[in-house]
Amino acid sequence: MALKNFDQIVERAKQSFRPQRVVIAGADSENILLGAFQAQDAGFATPILVGEAAKIEPMLERLGLKDKPYRLVATQPGGLVAQAAIDLINAGEGDVLMRGNTQTREFLMPLLDEKNSLRTDKRLTHIDLVSMPEYPKLIAIGDVTVTIEPNLQQKKEIIQDMAEMLHSIGYDKPNIALLSMVEHVSFHMKDTVEAQRLVMEHDQRPITECNLVGPIAYDLILSKEAARLKGYDNPLCGEFDGIVAPSLLAGNLIVKCWQMHAHARTCGVVIGAKVPVALTSRSDDKDVAFLSLAFCAALGQK
Repeated sequence: MALKNFDQIVERAKQSFRPQRVVIAGADSENILLGAFQAQDAGFATPILVGEAAKIEPMLERLGLKDKPYRLVATQPGGLVAQAAIDLINAGEGDVLMRGNTQTREFLMPLLDEKNSLRTDKRLTHIDLVSMPEYPKLIAIGDVTVTIEPNLQQKKEIIQDMAEMLHSIGYDKPNIALLSMVEHVSFHMKDTVEAQRLVMEHDQRPITECNLVGPIAYDLILSKEAARLKGYDNPLCGEFDGIVAPSLLAGNLIVKCWQMHAHARTCGVVIGAKVPVALTSRSDDKDVAFLSLAFCAALGQK
């Protein structure tokens, strides 16, 4: 069952048997705080704020949040806030890890470090879930932060991660597109060759429970009319549930363009770790932080 909007994700999050304890690494981030406390008001999050008290407390005061329930775990100026947040997760004191005011690399490196025991046997994949006015349902896209230039095996794992994530929020057999610049194989374009190989292998032995199409161009993924005009005969055009980007750059740019120019609502979660990880851009508004936490809580309902 495809989800048409984020209201369904939020309602699913509200079904959590208890609020998720959200550990925010570098909580001195205005929109992250606003989104996290909105999630608390909605009943599915309890904020744990990690960072410098001298930065966090005045921000809470200014935002009118100082009297809300929360836990503050103070770190020293210049301290490793991501590591401090991960330590709380490993101590059993948190259910969701969230990036606040930290650089992406500073946040991800301790997450990827094996000694922190958050890795599983699955690939870490950052997937954004997106709602656009012109598209009839939510659509996922990944990877948008972790794997820079995924090879063939890594793309298989991203497909698996995306399909399993979609399964967990109610999709039976999601339609997943392997994005390329063109829809025909060109031996000068490695991603088209790899997409063809992935689809052929999937047809012989399914990578996971999904419908897989590729290589396929962006306009054909999103528009039945584009497929008609180009004579591209595939009934899934305009009905895809997920897009696997050929590179991190492509995925990241698409999401930012959707946000800034297509009036899209988005949220982002890293899956494949022992706990869901809410990862948004520091320039994202509070709605993205709120929806990312709803997404994390919804994933916990599988």
